[in-house]
Formats: sequence, structure tokens, C-alpha cells
Amino acid sequence: MTESTTPGHEDKRPEELPFAAPCKDLDTNAPIRWVKLGWQDLQRAPRISLTFGAMLVISSYLITYLTVTFGNPYVLVALLSGFIFLGPILAMAFYEISVQLQRGKTPTMAITLRGSLRHLGDQMVFAVILMIIFLVWARAASMIHVFFPTIGSPSLADLATFLTIGTIVGSLFATIVFCISAFSLPMIVDRKTDMVTAVVTSFNAVLRNKGAMVVWVAIIVAAVAAGMITGFIGFAITLPLIGHATWHAYQETIDASAWPQNPD
Repeated sequence: MTESTTPGHEDKRPEELPFAAPCKDLDTNAPIRWVKLGWQDLQRAPRISLTFGAMLVISSYLITYLTVTFGNPYVLVALLSGFIFLGPILAMAFYEISVQLQRGKTPTMAITLRGSLRHLGDQMVFAVILMIIFLVWARAASMIHVFFPTIGSPSLADLATFLTIGTIVGSLFATIVFCISAFSLPMIVDRKTDMVTAVVTSFNAVLRNKGAMVVWVAIIVAAVAAGMITGFIGFAITLPLIGHATWHAYQETIDASAWPQNPD
């Protein structure tokens, strides 16, 4: 990436920068445009995008196999913890590919990995945030079991109460994860900023564009469902597609021009 040439941006000290980057108002059809642009990126760099997609498929199989084989919740927690740390690296790879395409370059594995690993510190901060949310989520899930009827044959009303509470709590944590991750990692790839600023920016942008974000979440859920239905094989295409589309979502939504661009 080339350095920003907007006057005064490079000279700004951290205390002079805003707490969060401003966001644009989106129409509800915006996510459709992002998917179309993401598909174009996937078509322009199919080999490298599908290679990273295959890594996600292999990771999914590995987690499933070890979980079924050992049947130990601690193993599952350890595997998910590792995936939480690996996930941001793979996600940033798709953003880096889109950046290279946007700048008229041919994406290569070496450049993509170097660009992704350059932000390793920020990725670890983000992974720690996700880990904390995951652990609190797991704790909340265990507490919800107090609502599960254990005496006699549970009635439909009792089961409905248990499922409703579980769904509400799960949706709350899922919403928090989505809000902090929707635009934060692309901003880290694009600009010289810190993870706290990126997370606050992402949270603000999601809350200010609820209509478009509902559509975006529906698309992401559909992409994940397609991967699950195909026995994880579909993840090789759907996850790279969502990754590339996320970069274009960030480009259209966030105005991060106050921060200098990261170098190539």
C-alpha cells in the first residue's frame, strides 16, 4: 500500500486523531454490492483465495475429528482457542489479496502472508478479546442449564423457556462479536491505527447502519450454512467470498482517511 498523500495526515500525533473513524450511511442493498465485488476478487485470484479457503476447511475437519475422537470439552476449548488465534490471520489474508488486486498487483502467497503477519500484534489483541468473550459465553451457557427441567418429563412450555433464554443469551454474545469484528480487521490492514480504535470504529458503524447489517448478517449466516451442509467443503468458496466482500464493506463504510495508510 502506498502512503496517504492527504496533507497533514502523516504529521498527526496519536492524540490529535479522532477516537473512532467516522462511518457512512448505508442503504440496505449495500451488502449485495459487497458480495458482487468479493466474487470478482475471488475470480481474479482464484488459486490463492481457494488455497486459504482450503486451510479453513482442513481446520474445520481437524476440530471436528479431534472433538469426536476424544469427546473431551477441554480438548474442544483448546482447539477453538487455537482457531480463534488462527482465524484473524486467515481473514487478513483475504483482505491483503483484495488490497493487492485493488492496487493493480498480482497477489502472491509470499506478499499475502507477509502483509498478514505484519499485523500479528494487533491480531493477538483481537484474538484475546474474542477469547474473553468466548470464555464468558461458555460460562453463561453453563449457567443457563439451571433453567433446564430435570424432574419428570419436561413440558413443552419448560423446554420453550429454556430454548428462548439460551437463544437470547447466545444472540447477545454473537451480536457483540459481530459488532467488534465487522470492520476492525480490515481497518488494521489498511491504516496505521490500533486495535482499540478499530474495534470502536467497527462497533459504531454497525450500530449506525442496522438495516444493512441485518442483511449482511443474513448473507454471512447463509454462507456458513452452505459450508456446513456440504460437509465443510463449501467453506473453501464461501469463506473466501465473505472475506473479500468484508474488505469492500470496510471500503464503502469507513472513512479512515485521518490515519496514514500502511506501506506495501
